[in-house]
Amino acid sequence: MAKNKPVVMIGLMGSGKTTSGRLVAAALGLPFTDSDQYLQDRYGATSAPIAAREGKETLHRYEAEHVLEGLAGEPKVIAAAASTLENPEVRAAMGRAFVVWVDAKDDVLAQRMRTSDHRPDYDPATMRARREHYFHEVADLICDVGVLSPEQVRDEVLRQMGLPGGDHT
Repeated sequence: MAKNKPVVMIGLMGSGKTTSGRLVAAALGLPFTDSDQYLQDRYGATSAPIAAREGKETLHRYEAEHVLEGLAGEPKVIAAAASTLENPEVRAAMGRAFVVWVDAKDDVLAQRMRTSDHRPDYDPATMRARREHYFHEVADLICDVGVLSPEQVRDEVLRQMGLPGGDHT
């Protein structure tokens, strides 16, 4: 697999999509795009304020737009909001990418979610029950970020893609 294929980082809130995604992008020499930054740049706020202001359906439409636009252009690493997996068009488009599911136990994700005020207040167990089957459907690689560091996720992505640099320790 070549590094000219897009990479999509998926996972529930707090899983480290952005942190791991930035490392993967740097290792591959590809641009990085993150849902939170996209929302801020395009709509003037991150997910929690948009959900409060315009509703969850609108937020999820904006998040899906981010992934579809990212996959339509030159290859890049995309940190995708978990909600995007509920959109069949997004799941189909992810077929063109190498999809990495960064995951951890619900208690780990809940703790991480409390560290940021830009995230809506959601229960990881509820989100997992709603979306886990979609994660399994699209993921090419699953990384347990409860035990793997972001650097180890990067290395595993490179290894699975058959690229040099996947042997860092």
